[in-house]
Amino acid sequence: MAKNKGSRITITMECHCKSNNNIKRKNGIFRYTSTKNKRNTPNRIILKKFCPNCNKHTLFKEIK
Repeated sequence: MAKNKGSRITITMECHCKSNNNIKRKNGIFRYTSTKNKRNTPNRIILKKFCPNCNKHTLFKEIK
């Protein structure tokens, strides 16, 4: 039988480049979706991922 994934929640992560006035490849905001364990990580997650708007690896912060 499959395990119950009740304690994991889906989160949305957004690049911080939206506030910068740098030259971008394209308009808009790029977001990643992921899951996290609600019990073990109550704080917001910050990960370094590739942003196609900035064309480099930047910090992605969890948003509501």
